[in-house]
Formats: sequence, C-alpha cells, structure tokens
Amino acid sequence: MRNGPDGLYERLKAYEGQPAATAGTGKDLVNEPMIRHWCEAMGDTDPAYRGPDAVAPPTMLQAWTMGGLSGHTDRSGAYDELLTLLDEAGFTSVVATDCEQEYPRPLRPGDAITFDAVIESVSERKTTRLGTGHFVTTRMDIRAGGELAGTHRFRILKYAPAAPKPEGGGEPAARRPRPVINRDNAGFWEGVAAHRLLIQRCQGCAALRFPWLPGCGACGSPEWDTVEASGEGTVFSYVVMHHPPFPAFDPPYAVGLIELSEGVRMVSNVVGVPYDKVRIGMPVRLEFLRVDDELELPVFRAQDGGEG
Repeated sequence: MRNGPDGLYERLKAYEGQPAATAGTGKDLVNEPMIRHWCEAMGDTDPAYRGPDAVAPPTMLQAWTMGGLSGHTDRSGAYDELLTLLDEAGFTSVVATDCEQEYPRPLRPGDAITFDAVIESVSERKTTRLGTGHFVTTRMDIRAGGELAGTHRFRILKYAPAAPKPEGGGEPAARRPRPVINRDNAGFWEGVAAHRLLIQRCQGCAALRFPWLPGCGACGSPEWDTVEASGEGTVFSYVVMHHPPFPAFDPPYAVGLIELSEGVRMVSNVVGVPYDKVRIGMPVRLEFLRVDDELELPVFRAQDGGEG
C-alpha cells in the first residue's frame, strides 16, 4: 500500500504547514568579512560586492541563517517530530536533494536577519536508487528590517536504504548519475563528447565564466562565444568523500576544485593518485573518462605523486 497499513502518509501530511522555526534571528549581522571570504572562496570578483555601496552575493542567503555547531534555539518541535516519525517507520537515512532560492531584495552590510520556516510539503512514498522514502520540503522566509529579502526552499529525502544486491546475482552494475543537460549548458556537453573542454567567453567584456550561464555575471551581456581550455590546471581545493556511499561510487575518493590555467574553476574528480595524496597546488591535466557506454566525463589526472 502506498501509505502503509498504519496510515503513515496521513500522519506525515498532518505536519504540512506547521512551523519548523519561528522568529529566528541570524547570529551575525550581514558583514563585509563574511562577504569577502565567500567571494574569495567562489572566485567571484564582481565589484557589486565591494566598497561603500556593497551588497551581499544573493547566493549567500542561507549563510546568514545557519546556526553553526551550537545550533538555533528557535527551532520548533514539529520538524523534529516529523523526522522522528520517519525514523520509527524505518526511513533512517537522509540526503539533501535540492534547494530553490528567491531574492526579492538585496542584503547589505549591517542588515539584521530574522526568519521563519515552515514544513511546506511531505511527498508520497517514492522509490529512488538510494531506497524508498519521503521527500520533505521546508520553506524559510528571510527578512531584513522586517522586509522580505529572500525565500529558501530546502528538500531532503528520508529513506530506507535499498538492500545490497547479492554477489553474482546477475543485476546490472549501478550507473553514474546522468548530468542534467538543458539549453544553457548543452554546448558544454557537446564539447565533452568531442573531447573538448569549452569555457564561455562574454562578447561584451571578454570575461571567461564557468560553469555555463545564460548571461555574464560581470557586465550582464547575454552574448557569448567559447574558448577551448588547454587542459592544464592545479588543485585549488579538494574534499575526500567517505560517506554516504552512493551506487556507482566507491569511497573514499577525492573531489577537487580545479583552477584551470585560463583562470576559471570547475569541480571534478582527481585521478591517478591515491585519495590521501591529493594536495592543494598539485598540477593536474585534463582527460576524459568513459564511465559507461553512454557517458564520458572530464576528470583531472595528477601530474606528480602527491608527496610532501
């Protein structure tokens, strides 16, 4: 049965519309140091985020509401009750799936942040590659000076992990997730298929950008062409993925933020060296990895042994 013999889905649906946080306050004012750290980490040099009339990057919206290690005291019991109910029903694992943000008003240094959050929706039971579970969406409304400045929807999947397939069971191996290809990035994937790593170049100001976007973040021009990357780069930053395990991935493995010689950065796997030997500043070289009959991906091979 879709809802189970105990009417679980009806019990879950009863939490829709209940508050997840009420009258929350940001732990810090919107401030220039945090904006600077964010821009440096993201490689965003837009002049709108500097100087006496600076605004905060819109995608920093969630940064001003996060509770950090000490958490928030304004969180309601309803959200915890919902997650507990899902745990008791066997949906004990969780993975974040996606988020949506809207920006009605820019945030500026000195703004004091307040927010409210609500449990917006709980899905019917869904079966995914990870397992069977329910998608839970919360919506947070963020205000500055009482004025709506942003809306943040965050969706998780609470699921029961799929049982591992027995050895030699004849089941096909799990495939890597397919990239989402749309009108804004189709040209990039066409380049990958031809073993070319293409970077967008604005025809208004000649700024290079990656990932692909419909317009220039520097001057706003919608006109662009492409340049082919040389394939040379260095590891700007990296993480080692240990958990959670996903089908078609075999942790631990290194995921790097690669700074290309052209100046843009992209996320990809670092290969050709043990995961614990990857280092910031390590030189890497582009290659294309065929992961199955239908998919090739750009990855970066380390050009030294990672010692030191």
